[in-house]
Amino acid sequence: MVRAFRPDPIPDDVLDGVLAAARRAPAAGNSGGTDLVVLVGPEETARYWDITLPAGFARDHFPYPKLLDAPVLVIPLANAQAYLDRYSEPDKAFIGLGESTERWPVPYWMIDTAFAAMLVLLAAVDEGLSTLFFGIFDREAELLAALGVPDGVRPIGTIAIGWRDAAADAARPGRSANRPRRPVDEIVHRGRW
Repeated sequence: MVRAFRPDPIPDDVLDGVLAAARRAPAAGNSGGTDLVVLVGPEETARYWDITLPAGFARDHFPYPKLLDAPVLVIPLANAQAYLDRYSEPDKAFIGLGESTERWPVPYWMIDTAFAAMLVLLAAVDEGLSTLFFGIFDREAELLAALGVPDGVRPIGTIAIGWRDAAADAARPGRSANRPRRPVDEIVHRGRW
């Protein structure tokens, strides 16, 4: 996991290709319920941090201050109403999912947006960039209002994209960095649990 970025800009054509990968994500009924708000450069990304960091918080006391140097922040947004609208159309209405979000066995708008986020992460890595996905834990409503996001549209988190500052990352490893991953044979259950 990369937590330290250099502030160097990402070429527009590279960033555009990374963001375009989100269009390839699965989407139930091709509902089109995923949007990305993209903040580029220190002025735009500073607005994000000004809102989401706790009031009076000194940036130099942030556990991973070089995260604040990421030149791009992407906020993947899920729109449940797009799914209700799509599943109210004649070719899908018989399923009954257009009536209410409670009718859905799982919130596909969140899942499909997560797929899109994963594709952005993978496309960035394919371009030699570094990424970090993290949650929006404070002041979500204030952030969405500042970014002009319509009511009812929810973020699933934030993606930082940029060039890795390897020295800073090595100097300050995360608390979970040494936690082992489960072995494959504990995760994969063939035939039954």
